[in-house]
Amino acid sequence: MLERLNEALEHIESHLDQRIEVAELARIAVTSEYHFRRLFSALAGVSLSEYVRRRRLTVAGADVLAGERTLLEIAVRYGYGSGEAFARAFRTVHGIGPGEARRTGAALRSQPRMSFRLIVEGSSSMRYRVVEKGEFRVVGKKARVPLVHVGVNPAIAEFIRGIDKETVGRINALSDQQPEGIVSVSDDLDPSRAEGTELDYYHGVVTGADVPEDLDALTVPAGTWAVFENSGPFPQALQLLWRDVFTQWFPSNPYQSRQGPEILRARLSQDATRADSELWIPVERTGA
Repeated sequence: MLERLNEALEHIESHLDQRIEVAELARIAVTSEYHFRRLFSALAGVSLSEYVRRRRLTVAGADVLAGERTLLEIAVRYGYGSGEAFARAFRTVHGIGPGEARRTGAALRSQPRMSFRLIVEGSSSMRYRVVEKGEFRVVGKKARVPLVHVGVNPAIAEFIRGIDKETVGRINALSDQQPEGIVSVSDDLDPSRAEGTELDYYHGVVTGADVPEDLDALTVPAGTWAVFENSGPFPQALQLLWRDVFTQWFPSNPYQSRQGPEILRARLSQDATRADSELWIPVERTGA
């Protein structure tokens, strides 16, 4: 899997002055576009589109300093419709405009070429199981919130505090299947998974019951789920679990992620500093 991902990176490098199609990168990596975007961002720590933009502007910076082409020619070569658009993007990455950089020979910032390799740390194995699950509903309260990669998400914390105990009790009573009890569900995430992009967050339960009129519901089609377990400091252990799923488990197993919500069942300690957790990720077998 990592070898194919590195072949996709080589394709990016050889097409920085051309249109780069995610579909072609996914074909090279022998995976879906959806999974390729998610796997790339987890491994690289940056979204695919942002990496391509930084690499283009890194190479464009060398062209600017070389002085062999006009700034407009460089802008057009790297896919910008005008000199002004190129100048804005150039300044965002390099902290200086292309004209000033050429006049002064200023030092520019560089996005290095990436390559992926699997590094196994420690000796503990990841606990997981694969579950086939029929259609179900997530029922509870829903909010649109920004994505936060590290630490407690303040928008989610405030949203949960705003749900009264009577409503939480009614929601909890609807739980009638795995994962049991109140769960945190993330859906409709931006493909880039960039910090600050928005997602639908449900504080609810997994159920086959009818939906009360005052609650929100998400219907989830039947499919395969990989269920991962861990215990540790809250919320750090949960965020590291998500990272490890994409950087270690997926590259080593014949599955890829598919579109669908991510479901987290967490049981906190009394002082809320630790949690026992299950993370449900929708997957499909690759046939590898």
